[in-house]
Amino acid sequence: MLIPFLYIAPSDKGGRGVFTSERIAKGSVLEVSPVLVLTAKERKAIEATKLYHYVFEWGKTRKQAAVAFGYVSMYNHDYNASCAYEMDFDLQTITIKAVRDIAIGEEITINYKAVPDDATPIWFHEEVK
Repeated sequence: MLIPFLYIAPSDKGGRGVFTSERIAKGSVLEVSPVLVLTAKERKAIEATKLYHYVFEWGKTRKQAAVAFGYVSMYNHDYNASCAYEMDFDLQTITIKAVRDIAIGEEITINYKAVPDDATPIWFHEEVK
């Protein structure tokens, strides 16, 4: 399930992102996406490819990975995200839900730490030591 007024466009955050052509109310479900679950061994192989930047850690031990279909892998990160994502390991889905109202034309974001306002640096913002 994907609401019909989402679209992909160039993003100021880099690359492309997900935007909306209609207002979205807080609490709205934007997308429920099926995922393809990868074993820990398959995840290791993916980490050597460009797909590494688009997969989600998966499972209770987070050793597996999941490739999400729909737009899920296209949402950019923000430390004050407009949406949250929820993983359902049993149903093998990821749900995107608005945590605040989202304006027409606004880029829709998630926090890659899975908590919309988590300020912990993510892997591509951490300083190289």
